[in-house]
Amino acid sequence: MTIQAVIFDIGNVLIGWQPEDFYDRVIGEDRRRALFAEVDLHGMNDRVDLGEGFRDVIYETAAAHPAWEPEIRLWHDRWLELTTPVIGQSVRLLHGLRAKGMPVHALTNFGIESFDLARGHFDFLNHFDRTFVSGHMGVIKPAPEIYAQVEATLDLPPAALLFADDRPANVEAARERGWNAHLFEGPQGWADRLVAEGLLTLEESL
Repeated sequence: MTIQAVIFDIGNVLIGWQPEDFYDRVIGEDRRRALFAEVDLHGMNDRVDLGEGFRDVIYETAAAHPAWEPEIRLWHDRWLELTTPVIGQSVRLLHGLRAKGMPVHALTNFGIESFDLARGHFDFLNHFDRTFVSGHMGVIKPAPEIYAQVEATLDLPPAALLFADDRPANVEAARERGWNAHLFEGPQGWADRLVAEGLLTLEESL
């Protein structure tokens, strides 16, 4: 079936998402390892991605771990520094697809307030035809329901969708529903897939 829409994940596909790197820079690797071993910061972030309050969840977690309170609050207070760098070639691919008239959407695990913050900082996040944000949807990848909601909203068969995500579990969940899915391991591999699908020329993929 012909691809009728391309769907991008955001974290580690269009912008970096490596909180450990931020904490290594700020508090050092040894202290970061101790912090992440003691406090489930990624589980905390899942709560935000499910729609709970951005500041509320992080400050609540910080208060529950007073020995790490200042460090945990950084997840909120310096959040934009966790979302670096911009993956420039991926952004160019997004714009290239749109220039050719291909509908381009986002499907992302992201909190409500944190996504608004990101969208105000990274203008290209405003350029999708539709943006599916887990915080608004009340479910996070790789739960099947999040893919079902996308299918219902777009009113397209799964085989008409091409999806890129950096997490194998999310890619596998999409494939199980019949989506065409690409495991994003770098922008060049994604560019090559778009060329192979006939959606961009080689020159347009650079």
